[in-house]
Amino acid sequence: MNEQLTATDSKADKTVFGFWVYLMTDCILFASLFAVFVVLRGNTFGGPSGAELFSLPFVLLETLILLTSSFTAGLAMLAVHRRDNNQVLAWFGITFALGLSFLGLELYEFANLYQEGNGWQRSGFLSAFFTLVGTHGLHITTGLLWMGVMMIKIYRQGISIASAKRLTMLSLFWHFLDIVWIFIFTIVYLAGDIYG
Repeated sequence: MNEQLTATDSKADKTVFGFWVYLMTDCILFASLFAVFVVLRGNTFGGPSGAELFSLPFVLLETLILLTSSFTAGLAMLAVHRRDNNQVLAWFGITFALGLSFLGLELYEFANLYQEGNGWQRSGFLSAFFTLVGTHGLHITTGLLWMGVMMIKIYRQGISIASAKRLTMLSLFWHFLDIVWIFIFTIVYLAGDIYG
């Protein structure tokens, strides 16, 4: 019996370790994209700069929505530890709605830029912007899909040890995306508005 528990704990430890390795590789990916953006920030090819394109109140709204979703994800994890299925579903449902709202605002911003003739192909600056922010949006989409699948699973089967571990990793992933967004807000939008 003890040998079975030790084998299960060892497998769980390896899974969590593997997930941390994945997050570190994602850090490298985003660090590379940030480096490219910083290098190409001034490469507007005669087109508009970030100061001319971005609306800080709009981006601040996006930021508040995403940070609030991080808070609600934390409340969901507290409910996971209490094994309260209804609270877990409620808080992750709110987190999902906030994440979807954030993604909708991001797509709205991309569509507006594209319609105004400021697509990714216009300049190196815009290519780097769309790549960096779009990669973050792709990660948000992945997180939302993961969250949706887990909510269905909890609704049907309740919280198990395995699902609690998966929800913990999902929560880490979601908080990681919030941290990345803080850097995007600061380096892309805020610094772009200050330095033009």
